[in-house]
Amino acid sequence: MFPALETHLKQTIPDPYEDFMYRHLQYYGYFKAQRGSLPNSATHQHVRKNNPQYLLHGSLGGKDDLIPDTLQKEKLLCDPFFFFFLDTDFHSCHPDWMQWCSLIAGITGMYSHMLSLPHLRSRQLLYDELDEVNPRLREPQELFSILSTKRPLLAPRWPIECEVIKENIHHIEWAPPQPEYFYQPKGNEKVPEIVGEKKGTVVYQLDSVPTEGSYFTSSRVGGKQGIIKELAVTLQGPEDNTLLFESRFESGNLQKAVRVDTYEYELTLRTDLYTNKHTQWFYFRVQNTRKDATYRFTIVNLLKPKSLYTVGMKPLLYSQMDANTRNIGWRREGNEIKYYKNNTDDGQQPFYCLTWTIQFPYDQDTCFFAHFYPYTYTDLQCYLLSVANNPIQSQFCKLQTLCRSLAGNTVYLLTITNPSQTPQEAAAKKAVVLSARVHPGESNGSWVMKGFLDFILSNSPDAQLLRDIFVFKVLPMLNPDGVIVGNYRCSLAGRDLNRHYKTILKESFPCIWYTRNMIKRLLEEREVLLYCDFHGHSRKNNTFLYGCNNNNRKYWLHERVFPLMLSKNAPDKFSFHSCNFKVQKCKEGTGRVVMWRMGILNSYTMESTFGGSTLGSKRDTHFTIEDLKSLGYHVCDTLLDFCDPDQTKFTQCLAELKELLRQEIHKKFHELGQDVDLEESWNISMTVISSSFFSFGNSTSGSDSSLSDGLPVHLANIADELTQKKKMFKKKKKKSLQTRKQRNEQYQKKNLMWKLKLTEDTSEFASTLQKHPAFFKNSENSSFLPMRNENPRLNETNLNRRDKDTSLDPSMATLILPKNKGRMQNKKPGFTVSCSPKRTINSSQEPAPGMKPNWPRSRYPATRRDCAAMAAHPSLHIYTYP
Repeated sequence: MFPALETHLKQTIPDPYEDFMYRHLQYYGYFKAQRGSLPNSATHQHVRKNNPQYLLHGSLGGKDDLIPDTLQKEKLLCDPFFFFFLDTDFHSCHPDWMQWCSLIAGITGMYSHMLSLPHLRSRQLLYDELDEVNPRLREPQELFSILSTKRPLLAPRWPIECEVIKENIHHIEWAPPQPEYFYQPKGNEKVPEIVGEKKGTVVYQLDSVPTEGSYFTSSRVGGKQGIIKELAVTLQGPEDNTLLFESRFESGNLQKAVRVDTYEYELTLRTDLYTNKHTQWFYFRVQNTRKDATYRFTIVNLLKPKSLYTVGMKPLLYSQMDANTRNIGWRREGNEIKYYKNNTDDGQQPFYCLTWTIQFPYDQDTCFFAHFYPYTYTDLQCYLLSVANNPIQSQFCKLQTLCRSLAGNTVYLLTITNPSQTPQEAAAKKAVVLSARVHPGESNGSWVMKGFLDFILSNSPDAQLLRDIFVFKVLPMLNPDGVIVGNYRCSLAGRDLNRHYKTILKESFPCIWYTRNMIKRLLEEREVLLYCDFHGHSRKNNTFLYGCNNNNRKYWLHERVFPLMLSKNAPDKFSFHSCNFKVQKCKEGTGRVVMWRMGILNSYTMESTFGGSTLGSKRDTHFTIEDLKSLGYHVCDTLLDFCDPDQTKFTQCLAELKELLRQEIHKKFHELGQDVDLEESWNISMTVISSSFFSFGNSTSGSDSSLSDGLPVHLANIADELTQKKKMFKKKKKKSLQTRKQRNEQYQKKNLMWKLKLTEDTSEFASTLQKHPAFFKNSENSSFLPMRNENPRLNETNLNRRDKDTSLDPSMATLILPKNKGRMQNKKPGFTVSCSPKRTINSSQEPAPGMKPNWPRSRYPATRRDCAAMAAHPSLHIYTYP
């Protein structure tokens, strides 16, 4: 800006780095020149430019005069390798060491000249407008890179086996103005015969797909190196009406397309990478369409025997011309839809087919087909970038990196809460953990999550209230690798992550390993009120929850209150009778069960259908993007109802649950041919009955998946080694030896406990004799006394010992019966129903059976001061484990 001033400052003000190195080297005795002899950078560069041999042929006399008195001497002497050459032992052993020093000095000088170039200068120093004056250190960066307004989006990393096209695929969001009804089967739908490559023509096929037996090795941005091949056929002219297929983009999934007729194609889906199964999700592109023709597509390698396509679900179509000209996005299309078993039997697992017909809206259009509304990793990054750029939302939403996935993609963690005014207020906040897309093909979870984030980040009073009293930990995409490559269920480890939450393999399953440990640390800081993982379901309509049945009588049925409230807030989308609360052994590795085992009472999996609703005003219609986003809002609304200090809603829901349980138990006993008076037997072991009977999902129990496949061979070996190391580590821990004083104290403690127990049994038996005088006479003739006299010496010894320690009469001590003997006498198979009277229930809290409770729409106090007071004081009655 001011060249004259800049030159003057460079000549008068010493460089801070040069000043530091001067003091450092002078202190250690390696430099004895005067400070005034230090040249500035401009002079030094001038000398070096005019005398290239300056360094190589300088005066190398003594140890302190090896190099001329310049800045290069300082920079060279600060190198640890140079100190090695100055060592006296090296000098004595190597007479040619001075030539070595000359060579190193020349290399160091050239290296210093390279560092002085602008594009090679260190990025850790920041300079002002005068460049060299007063540099300062740059602020430390995060361990992992976070979305920034100054940098472009982080490009997805793909396995090196995957070819990726360079086009950016983007779709608009759109809600249809009219309901999209289910397809009504007519019964005469055509079932096309599968002919395959023998009679058809392959028009699209991926070259190499990593399947079972191979495993992930490395990744890079853009996937496979080299030139991207054109897999689609080459058109012979404008009259050629062959469709051009493509799926080598984010979340795309199509392995092969075979043309079997003019307008008929057989499609083969790619399995999840490094596996040989999980074919359900599809997403691909077609070009070169014809408007007036009726096309038929048949997917030939689906694996699930049941599907929502059998009850009217339609595929999704996206027209690029409609999006550009009419602003129309994804919509349900298709006719003659049929889901049936593939008749070709090759001795392997059976396949199922999905066939449908369609007419494209335009000629020469670019269209997309999908199993459900896609939501890619890039879509998520764009959304998070908009949040980071929002000056208001960024104040209460902190974006962090949980970890890196197996391929190196960022797993994002959002912490959402309003700043607290005091430390006590911050510590009083409870936590809520939400996650989605652990199964990459269940994109409906991302749309529910987007609806939740849209509401919780808004300026709505309810959203502000939630941020005041809770700390939200949000994981919007747990399996980014699977989402990127178009998997349906697995990560790049080739396994279902939602079966490995107990894993010890941090490197193979980083996403869920870090998630579990994050929640474990969170539980040490504060109470976690709710955990919910958003999923999709391919066999049942509506939305519902899977929970964990609670065996603690104090909190009996409390885990069912939140789902029941959610069904009341979204009656046309959420089905409480489809919920299930069984904890099956095969689901012990799921996030829901693992978090429940860690102490989170309200631990759920939310299942949103790929189809639509069969309830209320939305009966027999498909879910749209707006329907799914509204479910995210209803989660927030239900959370406020669940934690309302006015416990009216909670009490009404609990009463309704008890009534539903009565009806369910009566129905079950009636089916068994037994009559039970529930009014007199309500105090039976309800936890056992509720876990056996009270699971509302009758048609499809459990989650939408098959059993876990276990670990791959290469990972199983690593897991075994880690397990053996843990066992060896435990064996090495020797039990510490106790002193005589410790042994005596332990003996006295055990002796005291035995005396107290003996006294309780004696008093219990004495009261029994007073109530039943005939018991003593009957006991003399029982088989218990002969057994006592079989070893009279032993009994006499024991009685003498007891007589010394207690005042119990020996004759009475022999009559002490074992515990639970009375219980064992009447033991019968089946349920044991007691005849104790029913507990009285306050009529003001619970409605009469059969009466539907009112559902008031009251809300918390409106002022922020009241909200802060609720967060800081324990008056907010939340039913959770202490």
